[in-house]
Amino acid sequence: MTNSHPASPLPPEENNLQSGFTLLEILVVLAILALLIGLVAPAALRQLGGARVSVARQSISRLGSVLDLYKLDVGAYPTTEEGLAALIHKPADAQNWNGPYLKDANEPKDPWNHPYSYQAPSSREGHDYDLCSAGARGNGAASPGQSGAICNP
Repeated sequence: MTNSHPASPLPPEENNLQSGFTLLEILVVLAILALLIGLVAPAALRQLGGARVSVARQSISRLGSVLDLYKLDVGAYPTTEEGLAALIHKPADAQNWNGPYLKDANEPKDPWNHPYSYQAPSSREGHDYDLCSAGARGNGAASPGQSGAICNP
């Protein structure tokens, strides 16, 4: 006598059970993922904050070079009132202005999307101007010596 049903790899009592993950297994995996995210996220955010400070320092250095070019052409740094806009739009009294000195038509912003603070003459001895970012706090104008401020050396 031949059996018309194909042979089942599972015994008849286990044939009806569906394979899959139990709720407990899924919860354990989710707990492990949450733990890993909790450990990795703060380190990643610290790295991002450090990178922004580095970009701000580099941008201030680059803007300092652009201000030096402006001074070579015009004979003086822009005044506080003219600000960094003088690098984009010719001030009314600027002779020999050879700008725009920046490609972007907007005033530069720091990595936290706040405008840089510019003051000329400088409040520091031995400096021609102060160019600062308020850093992560970004509330208002920054000046050298302020907590969290990133300024030209």
